[in-house]
Amino acid sequence: MFWKFDLHTTSHIDQLLDREDVTLRELMEEDDVLQECKAQNRRLLLFLSQEHCMQELVSLITTEPPADLEERSRFKFPNIACELLTSDVSIINDKLGADESLLEVLYHFLEQDPPLNPLLASFFSKTIGNLIARKTEQVITFLKKKEGFIGLVLKHIDASAMMDLLLRLISCVEPAPLRQEVLHWLNEEKLVQRLTELIHTGKDEERQSNASQTLCDIIRLSRDQANQMQENMEADPLLAVLESQESVAGLLKNMFEGERSEASIVNGTQVLLTLLEARRFFIVNAGRLMDLYSQGYERSYTVNSSILNAIEPHLKDFQQLLLAPPKKSAILTTVGVLEQPLGNARLHVARLVAALLQTSAPSICQELCNLATMELLLDLFFKYSWNNFLHLQVELCVAAILSHPSSDERPSPVLQNHDGQPCQLVQRILDAWEENDKIQSEGGTRRGNMGHLTRIANMVVQNLEKGPEPSQITDLMKELPEDCRGRWESFVDETLRETNRRNTVELVSTHNMHSSSEDDDMESPFPNDLSLQQAFSDYQIQQMTANFVDQFGFNDEEFSEHDENIKHRCKKTNFITMFVQANAAAFEACCKERIRQFDDAEEEEDIWEEKEMNYATQAKSRTR
Repeated sequence: MFWKFDLHTTSHIDQLLDREDVTLRELMEEDDVLQECKAQNRRLLLFLSQEHCMQELVSLITTEPPADLEERSRFKFPNIACELLTSDVSIINDKLGADESLLEVLYHFLEQDPPLNPLLASFFSKTIGNLIARKTEQVITFLKKKEGFIGLVLKHIDASAMMDLLLRLISCVEPAPLRQEVLHWLNEEKLVQRLTELIHTGKDEERQSNASQTLCDIIRLSRDQANQMQENMEADPLLAVLESQESVAGLLKNMFEGERSEASIVNGTQVLLTLLEARRFFIVNAGRLMDLYSQGYERSYTVNSSILNAIEPHLKDFQQLLLAPPKKSAILTTVGVLEQPLGNARLHVARLVAALLQTSAPSICQELCNLATMELLLDLFFKYSWNNFLHLQVELCVAAILSHPSSDERPSPVLQNHDGQPCQLVQRILDAWEENDKIQSEGGTRRGNMGHLTRIANMVVQNLEKGPEPSQITDLMKELPEDCRGRWESFVDETLRETNRRNTVELVSTHNMHSSSEDDDMESPFPNDLSLQQAFSDYQIQQMTANFVDQFGFNDEEFSEHDENIKHRCKKTNFITMFVQANAAAFEACCKERIRQFDDAEEEEDIWEEKEMNYATQAKSRTR
């Protein structure tokens, strides 16, 4: 029986704690120290919460370990110390949050010169973040007394742990009144403006990237909180500043001031995209882009007009980026050397244009029309035929324009250029398709943008038939040259229809499968008898194919009829049985006929009969 044996084992930590001279390091050497701490080992917690132990733990996570230690064990004790301090044990949280001298040691870590050790920075951020969540009032009161706190955090923003710390202050403070107090404090410290200033040409790229990501996260967190707020709750002051025209204008000024760098353009545009709620407004359904709003989805909020008003004067600057992006060196791709890469800056401009078109703001659309931005994006679409990231954004632009109706006075910007003439979208689709067909006929590779071009062509066809403004689009199509209209009609009726048919996924394919063995060049003894192959295919998969039922006349209506049709269906069943049996018989006959080809012409002999071996005699070759 189990109770015969004493299975209770005393923890080695308890044995160590029995010693009066035990040290913190000795306890941290034990593998189960963290487990015992989380298990609320009373003796261990009392030991750890002693002042000298707490001082040592905090010192370990804020002090650079000696450089002469072995790299593998250099950060062992700082890591364990961080885990103990953030183990969410009340006695440790109380001690750390109430002792201002310990908080001062933690705060002193920020006063170091950059760069911070990234691992120690993560330990520091995790510890402070835990205190913000568990001892909120004490820690917030302490940090608010430190006038340079925000400045020190931004000084070290190149460490991602500092970004996490700022987000903890915004998202982990409870209750709501205290959180609102913290938000007002951060706004008084001009957090948004100071982060925006970091997105500037000449600044360190890592600092720019983290500042941009912080602003994006603030926008998302603030909007999520706003959706959950009660109506009488005060608005988020940080979000109000971020969405103000002054703030957006300041961001754009930093992006385009002086020599334009790709880092500042990309990071600034990411903030703009987040402000414009750059979510997936379209989904791919059965190979077509579907408008989410038409599927019953709605925006979570309306884009603030001040954001659009600030962006509109700078559309010409984004246009200039498409024409003359920051210089990039040539790169080697799988399809050859690309002398002038598209670049991340131009890709983000395309993303921004797609997001702006999705807002359907009349003044924005008109300015993009005046600048002929869509024509330029189409130029890039066909020039960079292997950049699917760009192709998707151009496709989203076309979808956004075609999915929203235009006013009588203002044509859709994708359908007209800056001279008021119809856009060359249709002609370019036709020319690109014919050029691709020519390349493939000469043995070349199909262009990488043909899938997106197919969907764009389908969108044009669908909107001509049942779009929001079919009459206007039809009128613009009529303005095309007669030969172009004829080419388009022929393309839609033949080429596009056949392409869509090929792109449709079939349940069963009966294409011949070719072997990749070394004997591929040898002639097969089985002739290419298509009728037998088809018979076997029908026999093998007759219960699986969708066209089998249709071929023999079954349909849902017949199965729902009354009993008088039972006799009729039995006749059909008998016919099917006869068909299957006939196919089976044909296949069996085929197999027997083919097997005979393997037999030797000479008389059969007993393969087990003992006979004299003659190695000089050559073996007859068989037909394989």
